[in-house]
Amino acid sequence: MLMFKRNLGKQIVIFMALLAIWGSVYLLIQTGIINPFYELNLILIGINIILAVSLNLINGFNGQFSIGHAGFMAIGAYGAAIITIKAGLPFPVALLFGAVVAGIFGILVGLPTLRLRGDYLAIATLGFGEIIRGVIVNIDYIGGAYGLSGIPKMANWTWVFWLTVLTVVIITNFINSTHGRATVSIRENEIAAEAMGINTTKYKVMAFTIGSFFAGLAGGLHAHYFYTIQPGTFNFLKSFDILVMVVLGGQGSITGSIIAAIGLTILSASLQSLVSLRLVIYALLLIIIMIFRPQGLMGTKEFSLSVFGEKSKDKGEKQHGTSIGQ
Repeated sequence: MLMFKRNLGKQIVIFMALLAIWGSVYLLIQTGIINPFYELNLILIGINIILAVSLNLINGFNGQFSIGHAGFMAIGAYGAAIITIKAGLPFPVALLFGAVVAGIFGILVGLPTLRLRGDYLAIATLGFGEIIRGVIVNIDYIGGAYGLSGIPKMANWTWVFWLTVLTVVIITNFINSTHGRATVSIRENEIAAEAMGINTTKYKVMAFTIGSFFAGLAGGLHAHYFYTIQPGTFNFLKSFDILVMVVLGGQGSITGSIIAAIGLTILSASLQSLVSLRLVIYALLLIIIMIFRPQGLMGTKEFSLSVFGEKSKDKGEKQHGTSIGQ
């Protein structure tokens, strides 16, 4: 009972802190102190956090190597846009529809491809992302190569902020659950996990589906903030951007994904006048990280936030050390 009260108190404090952050930024936006450029980048930070955290579930915690996340984002973006433009349904319904369709595609792609490992899986997911983009280009109903325009601007700071918080809470609690521990055990030692009776294919598909669902959610928010979407927005370079965030922050660290998403979004905004050099800087950043800190900024460490569940700050590294010792 004492532990429950202590955790409840921490959860209330954290919720009040989040509420204060949201309210402060909302007030600054409404008064014009935060201009449209900075507001746009705040929205991008939220969307990128959703994308990075959801991909980290697949790549970092499950130990797979997917580089087709932009394909699921595209499905969510076009699915949500169709619901609001063509069907005239409410924005929350559109977001849910786009995310669910992306999750379904995650199952359809995951079942045949997640039996692959390493480079083979990377090539398969890359191919899926390019197939999705190629299909969208050839469907005139959703604008084809010209894209889909006239999407109502329904996403704003409030929607993006709280959906970002919800994404982090759900994925973190999943990781700390029984299913999440089974998922992490596959990353640590897939053969040992199978020997202990864990259905590795099931948990791979589960992680892939959840990651795809939230990528679709991010796509829906993107579509309803930027008015228009084009197939080229969701190409391989977008998947690469998300992957860089995961690797930079640390594969197996939600906190690292959040920090990297914030940092790289700010870096990208500051390099707008040097667009041609952005990928060069990203590549140099990756090389430096791989040389001096190959585990990423956070490794598998987390900031201890009880609202997300009971978790050791260095749980992943301890598990890794235990599995090696055994």
